[in-house]
Amino acid sequence: MQSIKEVQEDIIAEFQMFDDWMQRYEYLIDLGKSLPLVDEQYKVEDNIIKGCQSQVWLHAEGDKSQVNFTADSDAILTKGLIALLVRVFDGQPAEDISGADLYFLDQIGLKEHLSPTRANGLLSMVKQMKFYALALQAR
Repeated sequence: MQSIKEVQEDIIAEFQMFDDWMQRYEYLIDLGKSLPLVDEQYKVEDNIIKGCQSQVWLHAEGDKSQVNFTADSDAILTKGLIALLVRVFDGQPAEDISGADLYFLDQIGLKEHLSPTRANGLLSMVKQMKFYALALQAR
């Protein structure tokens, strides 16, 4: 299994293949379409990420050695964003997730190409995933 750093490097390389941001947005939308469906039992109020303009459901399970995430959103671009984060964090040890530096977000230029509300939502997604990892570490 790849480390968080290795997954980030892969994502940076993938985004460098595109010439402009329209192509990158399309790629994000495609990533969202490939996100495995979340079981309906996890689409509950407790799993909605606060601070997102769209509805984003995030479910985490596992233990400190491996955290597994499933997610969904009602907005296609947001679904692509959470798919990116799931790709980076899914299956990783809780300690690695909680301490991860997600430098790829800056390197691919994502933050500066999102609206302020989407950028805040992205930060809320990252915070929630790290919070789940911290909670599993504490068990």
